[in-house]
Amino acid sequence: MNIAERYIQGLKKAYIDNGAEEQWIHFERIIHGADKESIKKLQMVFPDVPDSLKQLLEFVDGTYWREYKGEKVAFFFLGSDIEEYAYYLLSSEEMIDKEDMSWLENYVNREYDDMVQMDEKIIDDAGKMNWLHFSDCMNNGGTSQLFIDFSPSDKGVKGQILRFLHDPDEIEVIADSFDEYLQMLIDSDYDFINEDIEE
Repeated sequence: MNIAERYIQGLKKAYIDNGAEEQWIHFERIIHGADKESIKKLQMVFPDVPDSLKQLLEFVDGTYWREYKGEKVAFFFLGSDIEEYAYYLLSSEEMIDKEDMSWLENYVNREYDDMVQMDEKIIDDAGKMNWLHFSDCMNNGGTSQLFIDFSPSDKGVKGQILRFLHDPDEIEVIADSFDEYLQMLIDSDYDFINEDIEE
């Protein structure tokens, strides 16, 4: 069993253990994964997209107000290093479209050094940024977003996972790879899924 399969299996158990079995069953009943063409397009834009992310997308092609069988789905699927804080998985199309990241340029170029905490593993030239935005947090991404960084500084690692957090603003490396990121969530016992979980 690969890391993505173990992650999904553990996530299902977390939903069941927290009294949300019906929610998971309904989710699994209506969703579908990204097709081969969508995965191919994603890989054309991001040649180094991790296999484990592709495998998650093959299970479900996004959980962020994604329409399946005529129903809009907003389903907590990921977490971060912020305890008990849930995130959605963006769809392959949303990842390919790459929302305008110009708002990040001033952060990356260290123009707010006095106000914003930036990890030294992150490049300081926005013109060379190559980030894959794969997740938004539970309040529609306004507070936190997650990225795979394919353009790290010489102190970082290609493929490292970045977490943007708003107020106070900071961008931190939270894992050296997507596999390591998934393992972190497994090791935390999916603490973003709890008895108060809402669909």
